[in-house]
Amino acid sequence: MLCGDLFDARQGRMVGPHTLVVDGDRITAVNRGLQAPQGMDALDLSGLSCSPGWIDLHVHLGTESGPGRYTEGFRLEPEHFAFRAVNYAQRTLMAGFTSVRDLGGETALALRDSINDGTTVGPHVYAAGKSIATTGGHADPTNGLNRRFSSLVGTPGPAEGVVNGVDEARQAVRQRYQDGSDTIKITATGGVLSYARSGDGPQFTVEEIRAVVETAADYGYTVAAHAHGKEGMRRAIEGGVASIEHGTYMDDEIFALMKRHGTWYVPTISAGRFVQAKSRIDGYYPEIVRPKAATIGGLIQDTLARAYRAGVKIAFGTDAGVSLHGDNAEEFVFMVEAGMPAGEALQTATLNAAQVLGLAEEIGTAEVGRRADIIAVEGNPVEDIQAVREVRFVMKSGAVVRHDGDGGTGEGA
Repeated sequence: MLCGDLFDARQGRMVGPHTLVVDGDRITAVNRGLQAPQGMDALDLSGLSCSPGWIDLHVHLGTESGPGRYTEGFRLEPEHFAFRAVNYAQRTLMAGFTSVRDLGGETALALRDSINDGTTVGPHVYAAGKSIATTGGHADPTNGLNRRFSSLVGTPGPAEGVVNGVDEARQAVRQRYQDGSDTIKITATGGVLSYARSGDGPQFTVEEIRAVVETAADYGYTVAAHAHGKEGMRRAIEGGVASIEHGTYMDDEIFALMKRHGTWYVPTISAGRFVQAKSRIDGYYPEIVRPKAATIGGLIQDTLARAYRAGVKIAFGTDAGVSLHGDNAEEFVFMVEAGMPAGEALQTATLNAAQVLGLAEEIGTAEVGRRADIIAVEGNPVEDIQAVREVRFVMKSGAVVRHDGDGGTGEGA
């Protein structure tokens, strides 16, 4: 593979023309210059800039935002959502995201398996399955139901991802293991789009969070915590979660606590800006949601700016599904707008994100032995971050899944 330029995810900069040699699903050589090994076919991307495939740590492939979202669950069958998810997964991969962490939704588990067995086209998916909440919390599936529907559904418990107390917290993690999840997600505070008043109040005790984290560790899981409010974040960090997602009301005290515990921050600016914009449209969100979307959504970009200046570890996530699938790369632009240098923004979706997944020896860098997840864009994204919108080539596990034109100089290999 002849790359006109190559992003070095360890250094956070472009390092000039390189030739990547791929055998099967692995990178077997990384050579300076544009010279294909003798006897090997050359894929000419000499007019493009190559990068390790991007990683989005916060997506929801089973859903996508829309004014009908709050009623579709009553009208549509699970199969409808599954077919939509296939489309969302393909859009995500074609946008340059070769790996994603899906943080909430049962559809993602089957979608992951379908992608892995070659039935469906999509990124590598690392799925949480059902998020874990408390009664009335952000991921309680009975929020917004009237008494008649609630009586038919019954009271959700650990099997449905709703817990109250340490023992139920442990049981919920074990249920996710039985379900086949790859990671665990808790909703440590209220949320913007849930049918409830509070968007930021704490919803777990520290003891419950510790029980989730300790039990997750038994199964090799890390725990991601959805959190907007300060107290919920404090409890989640002290409870040992690996990452805080959204983090809207972080302050200097929380930044210091995260640095002390080594907690990652996954901002999801894309979702924040999206919900703020849609909150201005009558009928797009229920009235109980609209004030939260208007208030919380617009704050996340500034939170990222302050977290970056404070030296918090930052990794890439969009909350796609709240925002639109396939627009994931817009997050890079928002990060740079917030003051993060482009090279460091690109690192959040490569080396940093791989570290969060515990897969830094597998993905995240274009190095010998790593999985051959490679993308290429038109332009130099370190000099002009807008280039992330110009994806022209995607390789996943050594297989080309997108190639717009020859991407070369027209002179061949």
